[in-house]
Amino acid sequence: MADVEAVVAPWIEGTFDVMAGAETPADLEARLPFVRVERIGGADARFAGHPRIAVDVFAGSADEARTLSSSVRDALLFLRGPVGEAVIRDVRCDAGPSRQPWANPAVYRRGAAYTVSLRAA
Repeated sequence: MADVEAVVAPWIEGTFDVMAGAETPADLEARLPFVRVERIGGADARFAGHPRIAVDVFAGSADEARTLSSSVRDALLFLRGPVGEAVIRDVRCDAGPSRQPWANPAVYRRGAAYTVSLRAA
């Protein structure tokens, strides 16, 4: 089964020209904007998976976080076909982008949850 984090994070990097990954870097403030893609659940079957992912956008302003998170949502909802080591069959938005707390008041975070239906390429 394809690793959804290893499929979606590089796709976001290439599509939006931002840094993305499964882990928040220690020097996050120096890498803004940054998009974190993290598997938070979902089901796996023999030939396909339906993982649920959290997509968090970190930015230097509330407007930048809102704009980028909305753009990522819109693009993910249309994502189909071969992507990296997987074939995306469907993406469903389970919880749209919303403001999320973050320890550093200079960093603005918006988070959303998606279910990605995919299979290995």
